[in-house]
Amino acid sequence: MDFSLSEEQLLLQDSVGKYVREHCDVERHRELCRRDPGFDRGAWQQFAALGWLSLPFNETLGGIAGGATDLMVVGEALGSGLVREPYLITVVTCGGLLQRGGNEAQQRQYIPDIINGGAQWAFAFAETQSGYELTRINTCARRSGSGYLLNGSKLAVLNAHCADYLIVTARDPDQTGDAGDITLFIVDVNAPGVEREHFVAVDGSRGAHVHLTDVALSREQVLGAVGCGLALAEAVIDVAIVALGAEALGAMQVLLDATVAYTGTRNQFGQPISKFQALQHRMADMYLKVEETRSLLFNAAIALDEASDESAAACAALKVKVAEAGSYVAQQAVQLHGGIGMTDELCVGHHYKRLMVLAKLYGDEAHYLQKYAELTAARAA
Repeated sequence: MDFSLSEEQLLLQDSVGKYVREHCDVERHRELCRRDPGFDRGAWQQFAALGWLSLPFNETLGGIAGGATDLMVVGEALGSGLVREPYLITVVTCGGLLQRGGNEAQQRQYIPDIINGGAQWAFAFAETQSGYELTRINTCARRSGSGYLLNGSKLAVLNAHCADYLIVTARDPDQTGDAGDITLFIVDVNAPGVEREHFVAVDGSRGAHVHLTDVALSREQVLGAVGCGLALAEAVIDVAIVALGAEALGAMQVLLDATVAYTGTRNQFGQPISKFQALQHRMADMYLKVEETRSLLFNAAIALDEASDESAAACAALKVKVAEAGSYVAQQAVQLHGGIGMTDELCVGHHYKRLMVLAKLYGDEAHYLQKYAELTAARAA
């Protein structure tokens, strides 16, 4: 397996990295946290002009046809700079659902506005009782004439506070299957019956709890085949885990570098604390966690790009490592910085909070450890 980047990917890495270094820092992060919509719409248009929003889409739709490895390159750079723009939600997750599940008419109607930065999207899948199970939902889409009436509530929908469209998971109340009756629907947030209750997450990112009351939908708003939403969502979430894992890796690398630099300048007993063997061991462990994450990230991205039978298990393993390593690296960074580690002025605490969100998004460590065990057992059988 080749873990080296192509020439085009190296150029992409340089381009995104240079933008992040020049424009994205902790001061920008703090400022955007204080005002709506929580990110810079001007920067989003710059992302469109630079071609980043078109990266995963087919060339026939105006995209670049990039794969999971390309998204990994972008995600790591964005994670290093605390970039607040909703690339993961709008482009990777919702854009992926539209490209994989949408018919030609839906793709041509919605994807160009994502590519040109004109539309924001959100994926509404979680409910109060659902945990991390995509099938454990009560939102229902009951047939009404030639369309559907959508009723239910979705919890903690990231980016829903400013989204133009939602992709909503729902089940047919007349069906009894656990997985086969999950369907995805495209919902205009301005449709009658859609209400949003805004919230701010621990890392400063924003979203909304969404309430749906007799929202009338046409057949043209069904995304993918009726009853086949689970397989579609799982396939796209695997790609999103690579982008998410790359963002986490970028954050962890910054925390490691910042910790090494700080311990080299902080003096105690007449010498830098980086000279203390106990602290050297802790930083060495941080380094190992970062490199373990990097290896699993490359493995998952390449498995997806090669359409390997092991890609789902590789993505599950990556998600477990993101949660475990992210927690360890962030905690060590805070402790080795001392009291200033959680101050608002340093990037350390902000990366810590972002890693907390990424660890839970789409499923926590325990959920994906169980999924990994099930996938590997099924392959061994």
